[in-house]
Amino acid sequence: MKIVLISTYELGHQPFGLASPAAWLRRDGHDVACIDTSQQALRDHENTIAAADAVAFYLPMHTATRIAMYAIGRVRGLNPSARLCAYGLYAPMNADLLRELGVEKIIGGEFEKELTEWMASLRAPSSPSFGAGGDFAVGAPFKPSVGLSRVVHLDRLTFLTPDRSTLPPLKKYAKLHLPNGEERVAGYTEATRGCKHLCRHCPIVPVYNGAFRVVQKDVVLADVRQQVSAGAQHITFGDPDFFNGPTHAIEIVRALHREFPALSYDATIKVEHLLKHAGLLPALRETNCAFVVTAVESFDDHVLAQLDKGHTRAEFLDVVKLFRQAGLNLAPTFVAFTPWSTLESYDDFLSTLADLDLIDNIPSIQLAIRLLIPAGSRLLELPDIRRIIGPFDREKLCYPWQNSDSRADALHLELEQLIQNAAKLNLTRRQIFSHVRSAISSKLGKPTCPTLEPLPSRATIPYLTEPWYC
Repeated sequence: MKIVLISTYELGHQPFGLASPAAWLRRDGHDVACIDTSQQALRDHENTIAAADAVAFYLPMHTATRIAMYAIGRVRGLNPSARLCAYGLYAPMNADLLRELGVEKIIGGEFEKELTEWMASLRAPSSPSFGAGGDFAVGAPFKPSVGLSRVVHLDRLTFLTPDRSTLPPLKKYAKLHLPNGEERVAGYTEATRGCKHLCRHCPIVPVYNGAFRVVQKDVVLADVRQQVSAGAQHITFGDPDFFNGPTHAIEIVRALHREFPALSYDATIKVEHLLKHAGLLPALRETNCAFVVTAVESFDDHVLAQLDKGHTRAEFLDVVKLFRQAGLNLAPTFVAFTPWSTLESYDDFLSTLADLDLIDNIPSIQLAIRLLIPAGSRLLELPDIRRIIGPFDREKLCYPWQNSDSRADALHLELEQLIQNAAKLNLTRRQIFSHVRSAISSKLGKPTCPTLEPLPSRATIPYLTEPWYC
């Protein structure tokens, strides 16, 4: 069969979500074409799409899914007879909408085996009729045992080395920017998938419901090895939490460091795990970890409790100290605007970033990130949330909400525009922070804080040139 796999966006990385299933499908004898629309225009692949027997869209995140909603229409116009599939985290949560657009097969969780088996079934003359394959109502509250069982697959798979042979070259994707101005070609892989934890706002939770799956060590190493051969000088581990399996993680980075001593990497680890496994921080430093991303979300303990984050403000402050003692770079992420935000809490958020000397550690866009409530979110468990949301927005793929204090919503819109404009002017993170802080000071009637002077470049931390993450 002729199969086309399409990724619309994967955080600026060469898409693992195409490379991994491509290996499975090619092993099964299929002719597989991979298209990454973040780097390739669909119009340049119209003949390939028109000739396909099946087209599968990878939907790992919110932005990717919104883009795919339009791409699906383009594909159906080019090839009305192609059988369509959507797989990845956001496929089950938006199943009804996807089916309305003509998607026949929905796959969540561990998708490689199920996708391969479905493609094999299409070869048979009695393949399933259109629309088969389970259901899950858009916007339904979090009920992991209901609705998702037929479309989510959590089998423990024996993985194959991803096949990246027909993807755009790594140099086309996000790079690691170093304090000395050097940029390194960055690759991407996954050592685990899913997550042990049940944070309310996390899109992984409705699909994995506290489960995580390990990608075999030899597969991870082989994938990194082929990317190094293709020019990678840095690797991002895309695991939702690299320390869900801490022994597995450390064995992998130690093996990589022995084989590629100059190779750097980054990983995402929960605050809770950074404290629990603080003894492993020296191993991260010794194996050339450039930075660790950790989802802090807020400095407000009430908000952290509502999000069920599993850490407190004080515990994050402890992590900051541990990282400085270990000589490691921390890259915290935040949801700056939530239904519980006030002007005062936002001012405290900025003051805390300044006091902790973390201004240079976060992309400026994070100063204006607003809580997203997608279909199936555990946030829908909360009475506070159910009271303030509007009907599900089928275009934006989320529930709209308003803060009880309209000033907080107005501030968000103002800062979002301010940051976008400042980025176009190539202002530094510190300069943008100063503008943001002046805006909140003005609204609170406080004296404007002095403009922060840019630090010498050697004082900044490494970062990836793709700042978006949802």
